[in-house]
Amino acid sequence: MKAISYARYGGPEVLEYGEADDPKLGPDDVLVKVRAVSVNPVDWKARQGHLDAILPAVFPVIPGWDLAGVVVRPGPAVPEFSEGDEVIGYVREDVLSAGTCAELVAAPVRTLAPKPSRLSFEEAAGIPLAGLTAYQVLHRVLRVRRGETVLVHAAAGGVGSVAVQLAAHVGARVIGTASERNHDFVRGLGAEPVSYGEGLAERVRGLAPEGVDAVFDTVGGDALKASANLVVPEGRLASIVDPEVTGYGGAYWFVRPDPSDLRKLSELADQGVLDIHVEETFPLERTADAHRRSEEGHVRGKIVVTVGS
Repeated sequence: MKAISYARYGGPEVLEYGEADDPKLGPDDVLVKVRAVSVNPVDWKARQGHLDAILPAVFPVIPGWDLAGVVVRPGPAVPEFSEGDEVIGYVREDVLSAGTCAELVAAPVRTLAPKPSRLSFEEAAGIPLAGLTAYQVLHRVLRVRRGETVLVHAAAGGVGSVAVQLAAHVGARVIGTASERNHDFVRGLGAEPVSYGEGLAERVRGLAPEGVDAVFDTVGGDALKASANLVVPEGRLASIVDPEVTGYGGAYWFVRPDPSDLRKLSELADQGVLDIHVEETFPLERTADAHRRSEEGHVRGKIVVTVGS
């Protein structure tokens, strides 16, 4: 099969397009013909070696954790899926090795859910990591409820844009930080936009004078520090990028595969609750360019790599 791989840590230039061995199918695996792969910041951070302490690499590494595709064959212990089923998956292993930037992936059944029929493969590929992150933080960590006010950082990004839609769906009031060019986009998602940078706390206080009930941090640093001063005394604070959040009494969250959560996200997409904005697509052989675009930041929604047809 064709795949992207890297034999050492480094910049986008270490990514190579070429032949790789077809994956072996285990009893609990599903062989998936990949149609699209979402690029997430964690992909290039892993490629740079920043995850080595928790996810060591077994080189050569095929990058990518998200996929949307079609079942070629289920393993003998997998009654949940059949040949031809369209699926999405957050296919993260305990090491960096066999990722999703390939024509074929042997995905553990615990990482998969049915693809939402309303979305294209490119859109659906943007759900798994971003969607699971947003869903798990909102429902398991922050436990956002109807009538509460939630501050979501980087509300136009991959995780943030999903978090805004999910929080609005439960009946929360959502305030979202975003650059000026993305304010209309954020409004369309269901949030009240505020700009980044100096004076952020004052701008949020202008919309919510008494503070916010919950903060979903996807930025860290100064944004996290400002957020800690905006939360009401009984409020909640969670970050997916900055472990220092625990020093402010909040929680740090690293997303995990969960087929029931992923299935729920697929259902919400089919119900029209959740949309995925794809800003740009790249063919598999240009995955390095997709990483470069992601590293530039300021992505509205998702960057997606397309694989075959």
